[in-house]
Amino acid sequence: MATLDVGSGHEGRRALDHQIPLIPFIDFLLCMVAFLLVTAVWSQMARMQAHAQVPGTDVQGTPDAIRELHVEARGDNRFQLLWKENGTVINTTCVEKRRASVGTSGDYSYPDLAAQVASQWNSNGQHRSASDPKLDRAVLHIGNTAPFADIAAIIDALHAARRPMVVGSHLSLTPAFNVAFAVN
Repeated sequence: MATLDVGSGHEGRRALDHQIPLIPFIDFLLCMVAFLLVTAVWSQMARMQAHAQVPGTDVQGTPDAIRELHVEARGDNRFQLLWKENGTVINTTCVEKRRASVGTSGDYSYPDLAAQVASQWNSNGQHRSASDPKLDRAVLHIGNTAPFADIAAIIDALHAARRPMVVGSHLSLTPAFNVAFAVN
């Protein structure tokens, strides 16, 4: 077996000869390198793309006007849609919560909300050009005890508003909103 000899000691002193088995040590190092290579690929896949869209100023030095749709899911059987521009409310609409069944799986949707969101986006949305890569922002205000089915149905309704967008070399219809959650 291959070993490493570190020399011999002087007489009267403790011997300095130590044998380190190299084969198991090399095997261990190769296993560690293989493990690190495999996990490096997984760490790339686990990343989430996040782009900060911080309000700034345009080329002329005037502040950008940021419009956001705030959707409040109230407990009193209605949704409140608020368009805010830089924190100032510019438009308010209320929509009744009426569910519609989707298939036999028990899923449901909010078609009235979807129609109103699409209508509101057509009149108030900022990013409509097919060459504009940005999406408008919708902020969802919902209670912590809301069922997951409600949250999914509301997000589906927000994605009902679609706009043309150039993706690669193709023109496709994509949802008009990035959905964010408000902190309670």
